[in-house]
Amino acid sequence: MTEAELVAAALGAGPPDGLRDTRQGLVRDLYVALRESVRWRLTGDGGHGRRVLDAHEVDPDVWRERLIEVLAGSGVEKDAEILAAARILLGAGRRAGRLALDARGAPGGGR
Repeated sequence: MTEAELVAAALGAGPPDGLRDTRQGLVRDLYVALRESVRWRLTGDGGHGRRVLDAHEVDPDVWRERLIEVLAGSGVEKDAEILAAARILLGAGRRAGRLALDARGAPGGGR
């Protein structure tokens, strides 16, 4: 899984449901921080990347591949904070039983 696929999987999964106590709020906050960090990273292309990110949030199955392309061209693979947040979110989702780390099994995956 590339770094762009990792971030797209975390964004596509959304904040994990099913977590109890204060961790749920923290994980949801981390998801929002990830989304906003990615949005900031996508500022340099005249708004195209942000539009793809917004469309992906509405329909991740349709926009997943395009988001991966946009992320791959954004330098996200060099952003340690974004990558760490994505890994934490995917790990929290796995613990909550919501998703698999293998992007081929993710909605819209299947490469």
